[in-house]
Amino acid sequence: LPGRLKISPLFVALVCLAFCSRLSRMKAASICTNSQTGCHFLSLANLFDRVIHHSARMHGISNDLHSEFELYFLPSKNRVSRNCHTSTILTPNGKENAQRIAREELTEVILKLLLAWRDPLWHFHQNMARHHKFNNLSSNKSLEMSEMVHELRKGVQKVAEKMQMLGIISNSLGTLGSREALLASDSPEWRLMNDYNLLYCFRRDSNKIQNYLKILKCRIVPEHGC
Repeated sequence: LPGRLKISPLFVALVCLAFCSRLSRMKAASICTNSQTGCHFLSLANLFDRVIHHSARMHGISNDLHSEFELYFLPSKNRVSRNCHTSTILTPNGKENAQRIAREELTEVILKLLLAWRDPLWHFHQNMARHHKFNNLSSNKSLEMSEMVHELRKGVQKVAEKMQMLGIISNSLGTLGSREALLASDSPEWRLMNDYNLLYCFRRDSNKIQNYLKILKCRIVPEHGC
């Protein structure tokens, strides 16, 4: 048509190539912990900032979904259970106790909690998808929350690897296949919980994870925003 701008296929191909190249570099930077070939170097402070930001978003989503459950179901006090399947994982109570325990131990606690929520959150998403009272946005949030736990666990593992490489913590972390966390994830206890209680427990644990990451960062790199 007259006056319409003609775009060369070559121009489109070059733009796509540039975008894909930039996306590839961003992805590499998100997982790089040292100056390997083809990677952007990420400092320990950078890695901490990333996982803390990720954990804050994850906790925010759990808060949103918890509010939606209260809006739709208005659970009575006798329906709310304070017994969570992760209660078998010993966690420091309060900021002062979290500051006292060894760095390795606090890192292990974070990884154990994340691993323990692997299966329960996927189960929760499946239930959400079947709830006719919830829209697609809520179901998408539950799926995002499930995926974020997996991604955050990988991010914290990268932080742990970086701390080990720098000699900040020992190389004896045994949480990648922690029996304690795997038992919690496979426990029949969470299968008997209703969705509201499951979400209540995750909101509580995601808040712990976020706080523990902040405490760990401030103990190791206090000069960066603490």
